[in-house]
Amino acid sequence: MKNTTTTTRHAELRQILTDRRREMQETVQSRIRDVRSDRASEVFDEIELSDADTHGDIEFAVLQMQAETLTRIDAALVQLDAGEYGSCVSCGGEISETRLRALPFAVRCRACEERREQGDVQTRRLAASRAGASLFSDAGRY
Repeated sequence: MKNTTTTTRHAELRQILTDRRREMQETVQSRIRDVRSDRASEVFDEIELSDADTHGDIEFAVLQMQAETLTRIDAALVQLDAGEYGSCVSCGGEISETRLRALPFAVRCRACEERREQGDVQTRRLAASRAGASLFSDAGRY
């Protein structure tokens, strides 16, 4: 029974991953076509050119994030084939199906991801406080 459940779960997760991958690829390709067609026919003054550059930078950042998401989905598909998909890289526990449906390339369970994020916040705070302290210590030299 467990093997059938696992096989069914893997098939459902594979479908979620492949559907998300297809959607993401279509979105990326559409954005690239839109950017190319927009830029090919427009003439700008300086302000419009500045706005277009800013918009282009934002579009590029969004495309870059989507490309990274595609890479993560591809990695998740490789993990699925290896029988390692859905296991938390931190604790080894099972990542909930709800989490995988929402974020199919998740590599940590919710609890481990929250701990990691809290650690990141504390690291940034510590770095910021050290940077602030060094600014004040340098002020005494002048």
